[in-house]
Amino acid sequence: MGDNLFRTALDELGAVLAEVDDRQVDATCRLIAEARTIGVHGCGREALQIKGFAMRLFHLGLPVAVVGDMTMPALGRGDVLLVTSGPGETSTVLALMRTAKAAGATNLLLTAEPESGAAELADFALVIPAQTMASDRGERRTSVLPMGSVYEGALFVLFEVMVLKLRTLTGATREAMRARHTNME
Repeated sequence: MGDNLFRTALDELGAVLAEVDDRQVDATCRLIAEARTIGVHGCGREALQIKGFAMRLFHLGLPVAVVGDMTMPALGRGDVLLVTSGPGETSTVLALMRTAKAAGATNLLLTAEPESGAAELADFALVIPAQTMASDRGERRTSVLPMGSVYEGALFVLFEVMVLKLRTLTGATREAMRARHTNME
């Protein structure tokens, strides 16, 4: 493992993100920016990352809600369900994607597994080629980090870059974003 685990972890994250297709990131950002409403969902630690992204989408002035919150509206035509499922087989994600598709919403998937059940339900998939819970053992293990940590860390960095791209797409200013930050902390 070496003495510098920080360097190893950062190198792994950098290698994963270098493989993400920037054109797919741009297309993902356009779908988000053009959505009437954006619903977001993820499970476990992926949920923490996508909820942080939802907060930034709110700061950008975009109409976003977190699936499961009491203020989550119904999704339909013109709306986007943005989900993350690294392994691509998370049962909750699959059920929500089926519901969104039946209602006419666009399913936008972030995943490490482009040949998965979630990918089949997706209208658009952004692939993040990182180790997940589905690939953390045996020959498929590629990371010094445990379980799905590389995927989850890559999500954080990806979301921060997407915020920068979305800020350009939407014309949101830093000042406007800051003004939308809660004062209830």
